[in-house]
Amino acid sequence: MRLTTKGRFAVTAMADLAMRGGQNPVTMAAISGRQKISLSYLEQLFAKLRRSKIVESVRGPGGGYYLARPAEKITIAEIILAVDEPLDATSCGGKGDCHDDRQCITHDLWMGLNEKIFDYLASVTLRQLVDSQTQASSENAHFAVIKQMPNAQ
Repeated sequence: MRLTTKGRFAVTAMADLAMRGGQNPVTMAAISGRQKISLSYLEQLFAKLRRSKIVESVRGPGGGYYLARPAEKITIAEIILAVDEPLDATSCGGKGDCHDDRQCITHDLWMGLNEKIFDYLASVTLRQLVDSQTQASSENAHFAVIKQMPNAQ
């Protein structure tokens, strides 16, 4: 399966939005700066996310984007599919015409992998991703403080 930068950047930007979103919209410029993703690329991704009703936008001063639904109701698979990222490990796009217009001998293997990957990504919510990142950051900060303490091993 190939997950291109489109899918990776969409998930990264949505995680950033979920971590900082609340009552106030988050600007794409802020996400772009924090995540080092081109602003014009983010604009393309967010247009697709908005059409898929995953994010909503507010125009004007103080405008930006916010989640259209709670983060626990948005799956990673939904984000990836919204930006037209294929979740496909086959060489035929799932059509079964991979070898001289017939199924190749490994077609079912790759289709099974597609299903497992999709099931996994559909089982992970944006909230779970953000919570795991927040927890990891807190633990790293805690260990950094301990390392700075005298006599810490």
